[in-house]
Parts: sequence; C-alpha cells; structure tokens
Amino acid sequence: MFAIYDTAVRHLDRLAPALLPTLARAAFAAVLLFYFWNSALTKLGDGPLGFLTPSDSAYFQIFPRAVEAAGYDPSMLGILHRAVATAGLWAEFLLPLLIVIGLLTRLASLGMIGFTLVQSVTDVVGHGVMGADLGRWFDGASDALLFDQRTLWVVLLAVPVFMGGGPLSADRLIARRGSPPRGAVHS
Repeated sequence: MFAIYDTAVRHLDRLAPALLPTLARAAFAAVLLFYFWNSALTKLGDGPLGFLTPSDSAYFQIFPRAVEAAGYDPSMLGILHRAVATAGLWAEFLLPLLIVIGLLTRLASLGMIGFTLVQSVTDVVGHGVMGADLGRWFDGASDALLFDQRTLWVVLLAVPVFMGGGPLSADRLIARRGSPPRGAVHS
C-alpha cells in the first residue's frame, strides 16, 4: 500500500511544475481577469487618450478621502494623485493580461499581489470596509470580501511567482527560442 502511494506521489511531484502554474493562470483568467478589467474600464478617461487621463471615478476609487477633502473635485488633486491613478489604471489592464498570456509571469503576479494589498488597504482605510465584509481568518465563514477572498487571490498569484508561468506560457516560448539547441557545444 505504501509503495503504491509513494509511486503516485512521485508522479504528482513530476507533474506539479507544469500543472500548477498553468492551472493557477487559468483560474486567474476565469475568476479575476474580467473583474480587474471591468474595474479598469471605470477608470478610463474620455476619448481615445482616456488611458492617459483617468476618469473622476478613478480618483474616487483610489483616493476617496483626498477627493472628499478636495470638495469632490479631483482636479484639485496633485500630480502624484494623477500619476498613481494612471498607474493603477494601467496596472489593472496590463498585469492581468501578462499573467494570462504568461509573459513576465513572475513579475506580473508579484505586481498583482502588491496591487491586491494596496486595493485592500484602500478599501479598509479609504472606503471604511469593516465588519462582515472585512471578515477575519479562522472564523468558520469563507465569504468575507477582504480577509477570505483576497487571501485566496494572493495564494493563487503566489503559484506563478514561485513556479513561473508553466509550459503553456509566453515566457516558456521565449526561453526556448533563446536556448541553444540540445547537444550544442558552448564556447
């Protein structure tokens, strides 16, 4: 019985480096890709250059207290606010795309973890998320907005951070193209 278990475990160990990153990226695409893209769409400014000039909604979402202090007039905010809102807008479009196609996967996943942490702090400090929406770990409920959901997001994103994009990724294609053919002599 132990020999069968040991053999099965060895097979799973061999499959894990290919299967886990691919599954993590697929799960991210299925669950979070459109969540982030839809959020980014609410931050786009008007016109074809809207990706350069975030909408008022971007400021309300990212800097709720600063916008309130400015009399709900985002134009009163400084260049730092504009830079952060623009970077946030781009991050919500680009980082999920990079993860899904598996390009710069480790860096993009690490960036999304950082984005998720900043998003969570903004929800608590800026938007006042508390109580049931905030939740707490080890409470028997698995549906709290921040502690439960976002913990799962971070763990999901940690897989490609530590294991890369997997065999079905642009990273792997690029790595193969840059590698010398098998059996080639290095000088």
